[in-house]
Amino acid sequence: MRSLLLTLPLLLSCQRQATPEAAASSAPTAEEARAFLAETDATLRRINKAGALAAWAYMTDINDAHAEAMSALSAEHMEIGREITLAAARFREVAGLSDAERRQIEILRQGSTVPPPPEAEQREQLATLLTQMEGLYGAGKHCTGEGDARVCRSLTELEEVLRTQAAAADAPAAWDAQLSAWTGWRTVSPPMRASYAEFVSLGNVGARSLGYDDMGVLWRSGYDMDPTAFDAEVERLWQELKPLYEDLHCHVRAALSARYGADKVPPTGPIPAHVLGNMWAQSWDNLFPLVKPRPDAVPVDLTAALRTAGYDAIRMMEAGEAFFMGLGLRELPDSFWKNSMLVQPEGRDVVCHASAWDLDMEGDVRIKMCTQVNGEDFVTIHHELGHIYYDLYYNPQPAVFQSGANDGFHEGIGDTLTLSITPAYLADIGLPVDPAMDEDALLNRQMQDALAKIAFLPFGRMIDLWRWGVFSGEIAPEDYNAAWWRLREQYQGVAAPVARSEADFDPGAKYHIPGNTPYMRYFLAHVLQFQFHEALCEAAGHDGPLHTCSIAGSQAAGEKLAAMLSMGASQPWPDALEAIAGTREMSVQPLLEYFAPLRAHLAEQNAGRTCGW
Repeated sequence: MRSLLLTLPLLLSCQRQATPEAAASSAPTAEEARAFLAETDATLRRINKAGALAAWAYMTDINDAHAEAMSALSAEHMEIGREITLAAARFREVAGLSDAERRQIEILRQGSTVPPPPEAEQREQLATLLTQMEGLYGAGKHCTGEGDARVCRSLTELEEVLRTQAAAADAPAAWDAQLSAWTGWRTVSPPMRASYAEFVSLGNVGARSLGYDDMGVLWRSGYDMDPTAFDAEVERLWQELKPLYEDLHCHVRAALSARYGADKVPPTGPIPAHVLGNMWAQSWDNLFPLVKPRPDAVPVDLTAALRTAGYDAIRMMEAGEAFFMGLGLRELPDSFWKNSMLVQPEGRDVVCHASAWDLDMEGDVRIKMCTQVNGEDFVTIHHELGHIYYDLYYNPQPAVFQSGANDGFHEGIGDTLTLSITPAYLADIGLPVDPAMDEDALLNRQMQDALAKIAFLPFGRMIDLWRWGVFSGEIAPEDYNAAWWRLREQYQGVAAPVARSEADFDPGAKYHIPGNTPYMRYFLAHVLQFQFHEALCEAAGHDGPLHTCSIAGSQAAGEKLAAMLSMGASQPWPDALEAIAGTREMSVQPLLEYFAPLRAHLAEQNAGRTCGW
């Protein structure tokens, strides 16, 4: 849910009661509540635009002037947002409000993911800490050598090492190169450690002042469920998914043990985190050549196809737009093409992490990413455009409803559309790929998808478990790094490749920690996307297994999608889920159905192996 950054004279006048007796004798009315909502809506749009423009300027050009401007605005908005949150609570029990009005009040009462503390000095300090941490991450580089021999590598360059060395021919050299890149990036995060602990303390002051035990409880209150019930629901989903992940982990570990030797990758223990082809071991798709089920099947090399066809960043984005227009959705506004940052600019530091932006709640939508011509970024573009189209379709809603039904919906929509990037779809748009998919090719595709999606599940589960423990105090500052690795081993079955200590701050090497972006949305999205996909395939009239479906070109699927996107957060998420999927409960069954061929293959491959860690 986006931060609520607003100023509101009416709000302040509602709060300024001369005495407790005056407050008791002047209960708010429905008319006052409606006036509050109307003024809030207008001011939300104005202030969110100012904040978004400042953040955009900073993240696309990291410098001191932009940092100071964003910090100053953030502190001001925190103060105003706090007033809004407190005032919204005053209208909770007002009689005569519609369900929609009451829902707006409740969303406003929950405030933002960074609850501002009551003192102005604390708010300014909190805003500065957040800006500093994002700046350290965005400008982070690993440097070696001295003088003319000094070499500095950015995150993008270090990630490229992990990508290219994941299945390189020289295994000993690949091990060392990956280890150097992995440890190198983690030199960026230790300077954030003290700031993060201070941020947690200040954020919790804000959360408690709003009636929540800590920031974690506040975050879990935003799912139209009791926080405890939400915990139980997420754990239910994970337990149902865990057997499939364990099968994949077992198979991948066996391949890595054979590649590097049992002394480096034990056949019965956790996997060293640096050899999984991704800086955070959250996606294993770069290991595909090592575990490809059918080596003789002709692979779909999307990167090669894009480069052969002469694609660049703009043409990749145009292909993404054409996919959505093929569903009957609108074209992107001209301002999107004028204002987006689609390639890394020369001569300035930027936050390259791909993100979608709605800067004014009225159609100024943009994407920020340092696009590379490869298959991964082609898929990412479709995902980010899912966010953009969600923004465009709920823009007519009141400002407070301009978000996903829950944050997992926003991420899930983008991922849903990527499931339709099949070989047939790629061939249809003119890329040089074979549109046919026999059983061998299908199994290979399933393994590629699982290395990206199934491998992610426990990582998506544990990030906020660590953070909720930090927010609650269960994980103390002196235990940050040890607790991080305990959870990673418990859930992912991965371990640090070299000794780590509390001098390190490995959580800060993941953008969403210093960027303070809740992560449960991504776990939920990996469940919801398959429910959405199943429903849209049914609307498209697909006949066959779920994994063979692409909704590309289906106007019927587009109509169903647009109807749900248009709802935004105006209804509880079970209502939005029912509108698109016909059920009010999240389910892993469509995901398990989608991967049925791979599940059978993994069971066969793992026969005789000791799985688990």
